[in-house]
Amino acid sequence: MRSYNPDLTPPWKRSAPVPEVAAEPDLVVEEVGTGFCGAVIRTEKTAEGPTVTLEDRFGKHRVFPMTPRGFLLEGRPVTLVRPAAAAPAPVRPSRTASGSLAVPGARARVARAGRIYVEGRHDAELVERVWGDDLRIEGVVVEYLEGVDDLPSIVREFGPGPDARLGVLVDHLVPGSKESRIAASVTDAHTLVVGHPYIDVWEAVKPSSVGIREWPAVPRGQDWKRGVCRALGWPDNTGAAWQHILSKVRSYKDLEPSLLGRVEELIDFVTAPEGA
Repeated sequence: MRSYNPDLTPPWKRSAPVPEVAAEPDLVVEEVGTGFCGAVIRTEKTAEGPTVTLEDRFGKHRVFPMTPRGFLLEGRPVTLVRPAAAAPAPVRPSRTASGSLAVPGARARVARAGRIYVEGRHDAELVERVWGDDLRIEGVVVEYLEGVDDLPSIVREFGPGPDARLGVLVDHLVPGSKESRIAASVTDAHTLVVGHPYIDVWEAVKPSSVGIREWPAVPRGQDWKRGVCRALGWPDNTGAAWQHILSKVRSYKDLEPSLLGRVEELIDFVTAPEGA
């Protein structure tokens, strides 16, 4: 038995389906009833139903109800609908200046017995600048020594042990240097002495971060920091020069890898579990 479509409207009189189009900002449409043509500015949900605001080329705004088949897009009828709500952007875990994952709300740990020693105040300030958040979470204190000439006696006085490891960061630790001979004289099993190749920790900051082409070569016998200031045309004030350099350090990306690796090595050594 044949079935019949209950819709007896002749096919040529039936309305063609009209596509739904999201009223995204800047979409240009024409309102059928008034002929007003403009770009979508915004859509709103009202008690009478959704509306769309259009702006024509003269900057005039008109608000229209978003009725079915109420607009023309490129001459063809469409039904405007409100755009789907954008999915919230995924929350990316923030990172500390050292590149480690930040721990929101983390409180500083009680200081460990272990320590990290660096040569001078500038070294300590640079380590704090980049690794400060990490060090507080791990409970590691960084102290500066004003030089390492007496390093063996400093280590003995500290008295390193399995639960009180000592890490030391030395400037200009290259073969044949005075610093390399001092470092080699420290043989305590619970002490790690590492270093970077630079005459001063200033050089561990990338020149591009400071806004210079390169760190200048300073002749032997001259005070290196003052020589740098003179060569770069900076005032003869090494304290002010250092504050300028330090202000340009925002993260580990501003430091040379040869310093980054050594500081990370010291943190790992000092915080290693007893017996590791």
